[in-house]
Parts: sequence; C-alpha cells; structure tokens
Amino acid sequence: LLYTIKFEGGMNRSLQHAGHDHPPHQLNEKEQKWLEEQETWRKEHEGHDVMHAEMLLILFGALFVSQILLILWKQKHARSYNVVSLTGLWVIPFLVSCYHGYWRFVGVWVLFTIVTSYVIKLARCKPLGGKTPRLVYKWFQFTYNASYGFGIMSYIIMMCVLFGLHLLFVESPEPFVDLCIVLFFYGGYFGVLGRDLSELCAEEMASTIGYYEKDSISSRSLEENICAVCGQSTASAKDASDAEPAYKLSCGHVFHDYCIRGWCIVGKKQTCPYCKEKVDLQRLFSAPWEKPHMLYGRLLDWIRYLIVWHPAIIIISQGINDYLGLK
Repeated sequence: LLYTIKFEGGMNRSLQHAGHDHPPHQLNEKEQKWLEEQETWRKEHEGHDVMHAEMLLILFGALFVSQILLILWKQKHARSYNVVSLTGLWVIPFLVSCYHGYWRFVGVWVLFTIVTSYVIKLARCKPLGGKTPRLVYKWFQFTYNASYGFGIMSYIIMMCVLFGLHLLFVESPEPFVDLCIVLFFYGGYFGVLGRDLSELCAEEMASTIGYYEKDSISSRSLEENICAVCGQSTASAKDASDAEPAYKLSCGHVFHDYCIRGWCIVGKKQTCPYCKEKVDLQRLFSAPWEKPHMLYGRLLDWIRYLIVWHPAIIIISQGINDYLGLK
C-alpha cells in the first residue's frame, strides 16, 4: 500500500510537471522492482476472474460456517472452547515470531509469561493470602491500562500520518505507520491475553474464598461488610477517608471499588460474584472517561477471534482452494 502511494504520488507529480521545464518523476529501484512484480502477477492471473470469484465465495462460506460452529461449540462445551482459545492465543503468536525471527516480541512475550505465571500461581494458592486478590487484579489492571494506552497512541499516530504531520520530521510515512502497527498489535494482543487469564484467576480466587460458584449460588453465607471478591472487610473502606471506597450494587452487596471494577472490567464478569444478579455497568462506570474502557473491552474480545480463529479459517479455505485447483 505504501509503495502504491509512493508510485501514485510520483505519477501525479509527473502529470503536474507535464508541459513545464521540470523533469518528470524518476522511479527508484525499489519502485521499479515492485512494478515489475505486479506486472508479472497480472500476467499470471489474467483471465482468472471467475476463479477468483469462486475463491472469494469459498472464503465467505468458510467464515459463515465457522462462525456458526464456534458459537455452537462455545454454548455446548464452553470449557474446552476457552481452553483451546486461550492456548492458541498464548502459543501461536510466539511460535510464529520464533519462526520469522521477531525476537523483540519473543522477549516481551517471555517476560510477560514469567510474571503472569507467578501471578497465576499466587491466585491458585490455598489458603489464599489476604492481599493476593488485590495483587492479582493490580497486575492485570496494569496490563489492561498499558494495552489501552498503546491503542490510544497508535490511533493518534495514524491520525497524524493521515493529516500529513509526519512531514515535520521525515518525508516517508513508513516509520510512523510501522510504529502504529507495532503499538496496536502489542496493545491488542497482550490486552486480550491478560483479560482471558484474569478471568480464570478471578474465578479461581473467588471459588477459593468460598463466596462464588460458577454455575450456582454459593452455599456459604456472605457476612455483612465483607467483599465477596477478596474476602476482606469493607467497613474500614467506608469509615476511613484515606482508605479505598466501597461500592454497593443494586442487589445490596458491598464490594471494594477496586475489586468490583477488576471483577467487571478485567475479569469480564457482569454479575454479582455472590448472588449472580446482573451488574448495571452504566451505573458502575458513570464517569464519561470510563465509557471508552467498556468499548475497548469489546474490541479486545473481537481481536481474540482475529488472532486465534481467523488464521485457522484462512488456512482451511486455502486448503479447499488447493484441493479444487484454484489459484
């Protein structure tokens, strides 16, 4: 795309100089090579319009059928679906990066894996430490905020490129576009992975504390002024001015503000941890600057599908094309 922009820009400049004394734009070696490759590709695929239409129909058909199968799989066997999705999300980008030699990503992935593995180990300890839930949520909240920040930065950089502000520094937009892509990928990937892992840790910790059951209401009675997420008292949070504030849901149960936000945003839960009553997220996140966090969370859920399942669908459709002899 960047080469096309360069080439078209050069052709436009040549047309502008037509009839004037200025020499026309001369293509450099890279642009000339790209044009030759495009001409070769055009000659190879000349007259393949019907075949390309069939390949496009196969791709759309694969996307449609796979989406139905994934929804049915998630509804009937949610546990296996989540395990396969999380495993693919965690391992596939690492293997692809090792194969292509993307060592910067490999280094960041290894560092993230080491720290997150330690956090998961803390979340699975029994008995659970009193400060462990807060520590776990802090780590995943940090990864989520970093992901959100990278996404905002990539958007700002892309807007600057579109408005031509990169010309203040360099003539070519390629370095800024590359930086934009890298920031968006790192933010999206680690944001999705962190949210999926935090969901597992949230369920594990809440089940260990005893106030949460995944498929039913807990048999343990929730004492007054006890946070069902971390198991600690919320009375001090309500009485002390310098302590963390408490938040009361519409069902009447009280939680630490940090705990319930981590449970809903990072842990992807929309029900009360104790009684399963639906949480009014619009009321919980009423501040205007908190609305984008909810939208960004939905975007991360879509990125998971793009990273894990979309490549598999492309491979399947390509296999069908090869079997049918379509090129």
